[in-house]
Amino acid sequence: MVRVQAVTAAGIVAGYAADVVVGDPRRGHPVALFGAAASALERRMWADSRPRGAAYAGLCVGAATALGAALQTATRRRPLVRFVTTAAATWAVLGGTGLAREGDAMTRHLTAGELPAARARLGHLCGRDATTLDEEGLARAATESIAENTSDAVVAPLVWGGIAGLPGLLGYRALNTLDAMVGHRTARYERFGWASARGDDVANLVPSRLSAVAAAATGGRPRQALRAWRRDAHRHPSPNAGPVEAAFAGSLGVRLGGTNVYGGTVEDRGTLGDGEPPRAADLRRAVRLSRLVGLAALGVAATTAAR
Repeated sequence: MVRVQAVTAAGIVAGYAADVVVGDPRRGHPVALFGAAASALERRMWADSRPRGAAYAGLCVGAATALGAALQTATRRRPLVRFVTTAAATWAVLGGTGLAREGDAMTRHLTAGELPAARARLGHLCGRDATTLDEEGLARAATESIAENTSDAVVAPLVWGGIAGLPGLLGYRALNTLDAMVGHRTARYERFGWASARGDDVANLVPSRLSAVAAAATGGRPRQALRAWRRDAHRHPSPNAGPVEAAFAGSLGVRLGGTNVYGGTVEDRGTLGDGEPPRAADLRRAVRLSRLVGLAALGVAATTAAR
């Protein structure tokens, strides 16, 4: 009889392969459908209150996790259904191919000197104000986003899938989606989004460090990556983005970080790594490194799930 753990591991691998081959659907993405439902609930529940925001996060993440748990229980003795369900869930929560495609598109625009198109495209990767960014600033913004989102959209869902199977896959993606929706330090979400943001920080503590280790191990400059991580990560305001971006900077031999503008707010994120700021060719290498980090995380996730 096939062990259910091995079936789950095989489903995670198949879901990763589906993301590589197919990428995200153009319409009706499950994460987008969850986001629409969460937005509708937010309109009913919003208040300038941490307890209300915590209840909102608990309902959204709890519903997604409960769905995963129900599916996991229902497929316990049905290995084929477990395999298909796990593969579909893994494919739905991963964003590696979409991330790589955006990085490649940015690289093409920058290589061709199409700065207006690159500025418009940057919004697909991050919320940074791109109106005044030159080629160097655009390449840096895209490289930093590739690094951070490799952890958030690839490594973390794989890690949680390996640990907890379907509830881990769906619950993590729900929490990370809420963080992107309401986890901003704005007048509306400073209090209401606090629980979503802090929950996402906790959920990404281990995956972000695993991402940094994988970037150091696969990027070709392990000593530089580890040195940048150890020396520079604390300069970043995010406890999870700092290690990943610093390790990517060291692995790529570039300098990341600096002053960024988000919605009119200026943030100084410190300097990460050594060398020159990234250019288009470095962004291309960042996309390649992101793929390697994702493969390393897949190995960890499949091994963990199979035990």
